[in-house]
Formats: sequence, structure tokens, C-alpha cells
Amino acid sequence: MSRKNSWTLAGLAALTFAGLAHAQTAPATEAAKAAESAVKAAQCAAGSGPFDSVKKYQGTYSFTLDNDLFSKSDQDYTSGFKAGWSSPNVRSFADDDCLPPLLQSAGRLFTQIYSPVIEQGNVTFALGQSIYTPRDRKATTLITNDRPYAGWTYLGFGFNTRSPSRLDSYEVNLGVVGPWSQAKEVQDFVHRARHIGLFQGWSNQLGNEFGAQLVFERKYRAEFLQHPDARNGLGFDVIPHLGASLGNVATYANAGFELRAGWGLPDDFGTSPIRPAGDNSAPRASDSASQFSRPIGAHVFASVDGRGVARNIFLDGNSFRDSHSVKKEAFVADAAVGVAANIGAYKIAYVRVFRTREFLGQLSAPKYGSITFSGPL
Repeated sequence: MSRKNSWTLAGLAALTFAGLAHAQTAPATEAAKAAESAVKAAQCAAGSGPFDSVKKYQGTYSFTLDNDLFSKSDQDYTSGFKAGWSSPNVRSFADDDCLPPLLQSAGRLFTQIYSPVIEQGNVTFALGQSIYTPRDRKATTLITNDRPYAGWTYLGFGFNTRSPSRLDSYEVNLGVVGPWSQAKEVQDFVHRARHIGLFQGWSNQLGNEFGAQLVFERKYRAEFLQHPDARNGLGFDVIPHLGASLGNVATYANAGFELRAGWGLPDDFGTSPIRPAGDNSAPRASDSASQFSRPIGAHVFASVDGRGVARNIFLDGNSFRDSHSVKKEAFVADAAVGVAANIGAYKIAYVRVFRTREFLGQLSAPKYGSITFSGPL
């Protein structure tokens, strides 16, 4: 046999051996992967539904009611309601194979965009309604020197990112103004249930209009008298904020701060009445951490928010049709004082809000109360 043929046979033998070896190892590798997948599938299938794996992450529900009856009045910003949900930290979703693929993708996307600058992030959803009325509930004709009747019903979608000392909130509110908002029907139902006289001038309310609002707000938190990781003794913190809103419902720039003092201050960024991007929606520091360090805690707080207002549909009137309007003030400020307490993971807060006059000729400055319940369900 020639040397050339010998090399050829040797080469064929080597290729054949390699092919046999690959044929033996490939199924073994694939079998190992299949076995690993089967174990994960079995672990994930322990629950009874596709979203059972989400239950190990604790989201937060919140319910806020604003009403001027807390201040024994019934006019201007007369009522507001907001029900919201804040997700747990979405970064945790990236490595959990039991979660739906969409949530895993959201976690990976967050990690790619923000890592390692921002440690936590979450998404928020809200349903809300705000109702505005003039002072005179009995007049059926248009009251030209007072604010328009108006209602605003909306869905809110938000995204928050936080570090230990900073929270950035992005929020989009989409809804309707006018009769479509069902503000009259809601107010009439509540007034009848409480045996309060009905407002008679709703036929003069703003016309139907789709509303959109894009909001950004940034908060900082500086802590005193306690270690940030403990938060179970007497503490004091300062939470300044600044932000802006853009849209046909409201366009403004705002800034302010909140002061808190008490025992076991929660690991959040303050308590606000209904205000876009102002609610307590910060993700927790980690999935295993609690918002509250004490099983029972309490604190008092005071806040100020000032706004330079370019547009307020509830005073300027409809955007694309003729409607009743009044001349708004270019600068409006809110001052608030309140008390909050937690029992376990549940929090209740009550706040009184005092607002400067919002339009020329307004006879008195608005004031109202707000109560919020929040916690897991």
C-alpha cells in the first residue's frame, strides 16, 4: 500500500472516530439540558396558574381619596380618587425562569439599560378620577365668574427607577374630560348616599375631550438621626422634588420638598395626596427587604409644592372647542401637613392640603383632606 493511501485511510479512520464520539456525546449533552429543563418545569409547575410565580414578589396596592368635605366645604377641587398598583423590583425578573417570558424580557431590558447605575425599578398602573365644581350648587345657568364644572377620568402607566437616595418617576395619564368622565354621575351617587344636596349646573360642564399627560418627577432623600439600613428608631429626613407635566390636560413645572419625623420612617419617598408622579410608588430596596423596619411605626410630615402653570384644562377650558373658562393664576402652591402610621406592611396616611387661589376672582383659597391606604393584598 502506498504512503498516500495510508494517509487517506488514517484520515478516514480519524473522521469516523470523531463522528462516533460526537454522536455519543451530543445526545448526552442534549439529554442533560432536557433533564435540567424538566426539573425547572416541574418546579415552576408546582403552582396552579401561570402567574403563581409572581406571588413570591410583593407588589403594593394603594387607594387614595381626596375630598374637600374633610375641610367642611364642597367646591373647587371637590373630590378625587386614585387606585394604584406598583410592581416589585423588575430587575429580579431577569433571572427567574418561572416568570412569563414578557416579564423576564422586561427584567433583562431594565438591567441592560440601567445597570449598574440604578439598583431598582418598577412599573405602576393607576385608575383615577378628579371632580371640579363652582361654589354655588343651586345655580342651573352658567356662572361666568367661577370655575367650570369638570371631570377627569384616566388610566395611568408609570415607570420608576431608584437608588437609596433618589427616585425618578415617569408617568403617562390617558383619559377623558367632560360628560364621558362620568363625574356628574359619581358625584350625584355619593351625594344621594350621604343625603347632601346635588349640584344643579352640570349641564354647563366642559365638553368631551380626550386627555393626555406626560409627567416626570425626581425626588432625593437625605436622612438624619438614624442609619439608612436600620430605620427603626427616631428618624428625620428631607425629600426635595422637581418635575414637569406636558399635555392638553396640564402643562406646568413644579418643585418642592417634604419633611418627615418619627419612629421607623418607611423606605419610600414620602406621602402625597393625588398628584401625578407624587404617590408612594418606590420599589423596595431588595426583594427580601421590607418597606417598614418596625412592626408598628408612625411619623408626621409636612410638604410644599409650587407650580408654574402654562395650561390647566379645568380653568382654561376645552382645547379644541369653545367652552367656559376663567383667567388662571400663573403660579399656584400647595402646603400640606399630615400623619402616617404602619402596622406590619400596611400604611395609612391622612393629610390636609391648603392651596393658593388658582384663578382671578376666586373668593377663597381651596383646601381639602386626603387619606391613603397602601400595602400588599
